[in-house]
Amino acid sequence: MNHAPHDQLTHDPDGPVLLVGGYGTVGAELTRMAAPHWPLLLAGRTVARGADLARETGATTVRWDLADPEPFASAVRAVVSVVNDPDDRVLRAALDGGVPYVDLTRWTARVQRAVTVAALRRPTAPVLLSSAWMGGVISLAVAALAHELGGADTVDVAIRWDLNDRAGTDSVEFMDRLGLDYEIVEDGRRRSVAPLGDARRVRIGAFPTRVARIDTPEQFTLPLTLGTTTAVTRIGFDSAASTTALLAAKRIGFFRWGRGDRFTSARRSLLYAPGDGGTALVRVDVTHGGRTRTATLTDPAGQAHLTAVGGLLGLHRVLGADGAPTPTGVVLPEQTPLPDGVAAALAAQGVTLDTARDRTAERAA
Repeated sequence: MNHAPHDQLTHDPDGPVLLVGGYGTVGAELTRMAAPHWPLLLAGRTVARGADLARETGATTVRWDLADPEPFASAVRAVVSVVNDPDDRVLRAALDGGVPYVDLTRWTARVQRAVTVAALRRPTAPVLLSSAWMGGVISLAVAALAHELGGADTVDVAIRWDLNDRAGTDSVEFMDRLGLDYEIVEDGRRRSVAPLGDARRVRIGAFPTRVARIDTPEQFTLPLTLGTTTAVTRIGFDSAASTTALLAAKRIGFFRWGRGDRFTSARRSLLYAPGDGGTALVRVDVTHGGRTRTATLTDPAGQAHLTAVGGLLGLHRVLGADGAPTPTGVVLPEQTPLPDGVAAALAAQGVTLDTARDRTAERAA
């Protein structure tokens, strides 16, 4: 028997945009970006935490604790989930109410589940699953490069994590999955790999960075949407010592024997030590037909801001505010109908997409 709360979201095209988690680290960034465009309703567990942000932006706050069985109801024009939604409450409410929906916080297995949940409910409004790294911005960059090349046979993504950057707790939840193998597509074949393997040294912007494999949703979606035969995402720290420590923890099996709740804080402390701010840097290499294009994504305002940019562009997409027809059903960020406009859309939010021919080859570390 299903005892899930019967939350009720109804579609009001003139109503506010609901940001669930709208005053968290990423949510607050998105709130400030979205406030000039739409009225906002900020939902979270503790309304008082959002009071200052609401006064600053003219938004309204409301309590919705996804761990509380009390049902939630509201009439909204769209909803963005900026928090972990383990029971799909926000998604299901949006689907049942025909409300345009954007999601920013799912790891790969939960993206797969969301696709299934949405397909079974046959959505009547757009469902944008934009949980690829940094709110789908990486996927948008891939789409832009693939548009230039006429396709995307291989995609290599390298992320440089700035340890001084601000970050919300959900941003490192994937650390809990570093003890689990995951599936990739490589040379057109699916196989399982272990996280933090196949380390490489890559130049990301001006910085040589050692990076290793990590499970991210775009590695699952790009082969399905763009026909990519190899999709790999790797991550490394701006601190070589921290990257070495992370890989050493992997070699001794820490992420396998330390997977329980008892070790949650120890696992996350390897990556979650947020500072006052840093720069988000990502390198994207796309190859098609023997030609390669390389792009460096740079956001001096940091990874939370970059993720929020993905959320803002996602909102424009599901509301048809980007100049293209509103999508139908489940869509992914790399399916943008405006790939040639990605760089300009990012630049409008202070993010640069520096595109050039491949200049620096990777080498195994």
